[in-house]
Amino acid sequence: MVLNKNERIDALYAEGIKIIQSKDVFSFSIDAVLLANFPNIPKRGKIVDLCAGNGAVGLFVSHKTNAQIDQIEIQPRLADMAQRSIALNHLEEQLKVYELNLKDSLSVIKKDSVELVLCNPPYFKNLPTNEKNPNPHLAIARHEIHATLEDVIDVSSQMLKMNGRLALVHRPDRFLEILELMQDYRIAPKRVQFVYPKENKDANIVLVEGIKDGKKDGFKILPPLTVYSNTNEYTPAIKAMLYGQ
Repeated sequence: MVLNKNERIDALYAEGIKIIQSKDVFSFSIDAVLLANFPNIPKRGKIVDLCAGNGAVGLFVSHKTNAQIDQIEIQPRLADMAQRSIALNHLEEQLKVYELNLKDSLSVIKKDSVELVLCNPPYFKNLPTNEKNPNPHLAIARHEIHATLEDVIDVSSQMLKMNGRLALVHRPDRFLEILELMQDYRIAPKRVQFVYPKENKDANIVLVEGIKDGKKDGFKILPPLTVYSNTNEYTPAIKAMLYGQ
């Protein structure tokens, strides 16, 4: 496997997955690991990973399913890294990367055809007052420069079959907006989990799952998940996600 300048190969030991990363462009964070472990993964059919970055989420769920996994990523360099990571793991028959703006993804993915959409989207609105990273790759990954949260939920709804599911990882300060937009686009929020950096700290991550054309009842808030112990070690739940049981 040929690596470009400043690239490295990391591993998610729990799934036996290797992934090409670069601090100059993008490296996956705990958010991707949390998202990959949050929903029930369908055993077959089609899964779509929107805002795929270097392909982490799709790669991490690949060993849990026989479903076809399509990844959508707008940045050419990240899409290339994702494609090479697929080859590195010999998953070419299961995963495919499309270098596209997610708003154009329905040109390659049929409406009403997807069992599960996963998305780790840009967290910050593209406002003039929001300071952006001078690195354009990181700015696009973190700010809604090319697609908004509403775009993500709109496109996801169109892709999903009836009773298909959307699972998102995001920031708690946009939680109410996520719930409102889901309902605007026929996705009933069903499961939520708040993630805390440490005990007695405010939540800094939220995981949300909804069902297309689902009933409004049955909404669940899962037990809180804490990332670090008071001794700055990963908690047992996070260790299991990263390194296996």
